[in-house]
Amino acid sequence: MADVDLVKNSEVTNGCTKGLSDPYVPSKIIQKKRDGEGMTKKEMEWFIREVSELEGGSFTDAQIGAWLMASYLKGFSSEEISWMTEAMMHSGDILQWPAEFKGHLVDKHSTGGVGDKISLPLAPALAACGLKVPMISGRGLAHTGGTLDKLESIPNFQVTNFKQSDMNQMLRDVGCFIIGQSGNLVPADKKLYAVRDITATVNSIPLITSSIMSKKAAESLDALVLDVKCGKAAFMQDFNSSKQLAEKMVNAGSSLGMKMVALITQMDNPIGRAIGNAIEVAESLQCLQGNGDPDLLELVYALGSHLMAASGHVKSIEEGESKLKSVLDDGSALEKFKDMVIAQGVKPSLAQRLVDVDLTDIDNIWSVLDKSENVTDIKTTAGGYVSEIDAISLAVVAKELGAGREEEGAPIDHTVGLRLYVSRGSHIKEGELWVRVYHQSKLTQDHIHQIKGALTLSSDPVDKKSRIIQVVSA
Repeated sequence: MADVDLVKNSEVTNGCTKGLSDPYVPSKIIQKKRDGEGMTKKEMEWFIREVSELEGGSFTDAQIGAWLMASYLKGFSSEEISWMTEAMMHSGDILQWPAEFKGHLVDKHSTGGVGDKISLPLAPALAACGLKVPMISGRGLAHTGGTLDKLESIPNFQVTNFKQSDMNQMLRDVGCFIIGQSGNLVPADKKLYAVRDITATVNSIPLITSSIMSKKAAESLDALVLDVKCGKAAFMQDFNSSKQLAEKMVNAGSSLGMKMVALITQMDNPIGRAIGNAIEVAESLQCLQGNGDPDLLELVYALGSHLMAASGHVKSIEEGESKLKSVLDDGSALEKFKDMVIAQGVKPSLAQRLVDVDLTDIDNIWSVLDKSENVTDIKTTAGGYVSEIDAISLAVVAKELGAGREEEGAPIDHTVGLRLYVSRGSHIKEGELWVRVYHQSKLTQDHIHQIKGALTLSSDPVDKKSRIIQVVSA
């Protein structure tokens, strides 16, 4: 079957053709939002179209900022969120897939967390279950790298400059890929986010919803699962805000024809036992080798099984979990990971070494990937049961050592990371090793103090709680 090219929306956007006289005035649109009046669908389409114009748009940055602040303060109706999401989706290219993929196209989105490497084992596991996973991910800001940064720990792994025909071929041959956003996918979001960033309007739930869901809708997905983090190490720290965001994203995605489900998940303690970039690739490979940490596996199984059920590929969550366990245990998901990294530029010999390395001891990964010059072991000063591991404290240390970035485009040191030897509920004796730090620059006394302070012990046994707080469906 011939490849289908991108649909171009630069000339016509939702029926609004360039060159027609503008029916609206920026100041009037701003005034409506300022006064709490709802915008019409046509007004929203016009606003997004004008914002998307690189040259000649009707709105100045100051006017966009005024509209964003008015929207932040006055809010949106559900219809406005859906209209904005749809208009943003149509502001640039939309991926169009061959008909043979219809009904099988799925993806997962996370609001971000510490140690969040779920996409790395989940995408190939879903592909091994027969789904098509066109995963478009991002780079991390602040604490640690994003999904793309983690994968770039693997030499020659490519995340950019893929044409539609390349993506089609990877889905045919492998069933999944993990790449970066192309330059003309939802350009309205790039413009709006740049202004949101300098006008203190980033954490508006309706604006977050439209930003995330417009990009996912532009992937032309059949189904999407959302991992909405909630807790001290999450963007949304309280449950009510997390639930509101989950509900609005599910509703917005459903209005655009995607089958939607969201899981609100706990994000106080680090996910799994690795924080960083290369070290999280290693933990992901552990999972794909059938030896995953239970904490990591819980999220892989939960997100994957709910997605498979929402998309109609299994009749129950239990059936979905059973299929995922099977492909992780029999090595077929690991084989998909190998095929994916080869398709994205990694030499076959290196890819084979990656999947063959014995990760019973995760430190064996350094025989394949670059290793930091320095390793520092930190031991406990007391014994007891682990009641909490402060994910943010550890993430801040990782960032300061080079695992994260403050500004877009800044370099990341893939070798920096932390390996945990305990998890919530573990028992540890005084003087035992609980975290190993991989670093290039000096580990200061402040870093050591912060790491030690991240561990909270109890004299009484601590139950291991599920990370799944609530499931939100359409």
